[in-house]
Amino acid sequence: MVKIDSQAARVIRISGPVVGATGLERACLFDVVRVGEMGLVGEIIRLSGDIATIQVYEDTSGIHIGEPVQNTGLPLVALLGPGLLGSVYDGLQRPLETLAELTGDFIRRGVGAAPLPEDIRWTFTPCVTAGDIVGAGDVLGVVRESQTIEHRIMLPPKRSGRVMEIREGEYRIDDVVALIESQSNHKGECHELRLSQRWPIRQSRPYRTRLAPREPLITGTRIIDALFAVAKGGSAIIPGGFGTGKTVTEHSLARWADADVVVYVGCGERGNEMTEVLEEFPKLEDPLTGAPLMERTVLIANTSNMPVAAREASIYTGITIAEYYRDMGYDVLLLADSTSRWGEALREISGRLEEMPGEEGYPAYLAARLAEFYERSGRVICMSSPEKGQREHRSGSVTIVGAVSPPGGDFSEPMTQNSMRVVGTFWALDYDLSRRRHFPSINWVRSYSLYDFKDWYRGKVSVDWPELVGQAMTLLQHEVELLEIVQLVGPDALAETERAELAVARMVREGFLQQSAYHPTDRFCSLNKTYWMLKAIMDFSRRTTMALEANISLERVMDLAVVDDLTRLKELPADRIEERIKKIMDQVQFSFAEMGVE
Repeated sequence: MVKIDSQAARVIRISGPVVGATGLERACLFDVVRVGEMGLVGEIIRLSGDIATIQVYEDTSGIHIGEPVQNTGLPLVALLGPGLLGSVYDGLQRPLETLAELTGDFIRRGVGAAPLPEDIRWTFTPCVTAGDIVGAGDVLGVVRESQTIEHRIMLPPKRSGRVMEIREGEYRIDDVVALIESQSNHKGECHELRLSQRWPIRQSRPYRTRLAPREPLITGTRIIDALFAVAKGGSAIIPGGFGTGKTVTEHSLARWADADVVVYVGCGERGNEMTEVLEEFPKLEDPLTGAPLMERTVLIANTSNMPVAAREASIYTGITIAEYYRDMGYDVLLLADSTSRWGEALREISGRLEEMPGEEGYPAYLAARLAEFYERSGRVICMSSPEKGQREHRSGSVTIVGAVSPPGGDFSEPMTQNSMRVVGTFWALDYDLSRRRHFPSINWVRSYSLYDFKDWYRGKVSVDWPELVGQAMTLLQHEVELLEIVQLVGPDALAETERAELAVARMVREGFLQQSAYHPTDRFCSLNKTYWMLKAIMDFSRRTTMALEANISLERVMDLAVVDDLTRLKELPADRIEERIKKIMDQVQFSFAEMGVE
């Protein structure tokens, strides 16, 4: 039980989720408090003289002046341990399924529940023995949390010492599994270690060293993997207006991205979208392992009808869970949908605090908060000693992908602009593309990636990968210029070589960049298939140029039967894809040879 501050504290002011109280002189900034007779959860966000300003994470309707306020003496923390995977939480890490059992379909205020299941016994297998010296982050033992994830019970940060006792067996989440004698100045002091640990959500977990991004996060989406890759341990944003496919893109990333653990934060999204996630994810099969996808997923749902203050905390709860699995040595993908709703929560709370507003009413510290959040991504060497039989330290990564919902699709608004300054990849969703049913509607002219993986692709896929990508991008950019000319003076003003570029660019757009998240074959595309698709189209482009130089008309080239095969490459099954596409390329070569082009 948390020790409650005995000092009498009372509510003196109420303004929506912001409450003022006196009598909390011994409280600290960011302490969690219980407000009113119902015990609503709140957090101290300002201390001025004898007045504490409290951000309440629940609806304050019915609270009146003079009701008591109790200080827990602790910051807002996340409980980390076995049982996180497969769970669905609200922004304060309260399990929604448990709350539904306690209160029904509508969550009553002031009701709480343990974040981790207290009745499950986990089989704990020690990795160290009594007498071993262990340091912060060292793995003391493992628990099989799911079919695919081995949960590593680590020594909390800032702890080290000698293992006095460690026991194998089946334990509940709060049972003591080991005793550690501290090696600090307090000699002989013993610490009890359990399967779980707590960590303040607003404080990033420490690591030994940050590593440079060396490899991309493979997503199975061609336009991302080929043109605008995000680093494993990097950060990206997906801005786009309503209906451009932000949520579907993030769902696709959650299922197909090359990550060990996925943390999905539904921050202020509509209830029907979160319902779709909650209903769909438990039914999905993990394509990497064949196990249910939820066995490596944590869902945090804070919908638009939930208290706005808890929306602000949900982002930090998600990133803390992600960092915890990173410290175990896993690659974690955090999906935040949408950071714009998080920014709106900051704006509302800032307004109630009567702070000086910045651009469009957002608080002046918006850019700092965004930078603080995205900087918690990264590929790191964890806080641990090399494990037995290994020379290198354990490493892990957190990749952050944040959706942004700019009003009217205006990318000049503060949330998009401030996010662009701190992320490495920008996937700009285009309303015109989505209206033409071109998905993913990532605009290849406005999007970019600051990560350079040319050497990685040369070594892992093919030496000519960067050249093929460069040719495709040049073709797409030139198409934009040619289409502007067509709109002004019509297609007849173009030379035949320019009309050929438009024809091949259309083949790239519709046959390569366009990809259906619901197609049984095309929803995921391996790097090998991506490479051979691009190679076949660029080979056709080269031969088309040669044919035009030999005075063969463009109409004759585009009437070739093999052109239809090239536009349907994405429908080919993944097995023996290299062999299948090579056959089509041989048909292309034969067709051009019949016209006298070698």
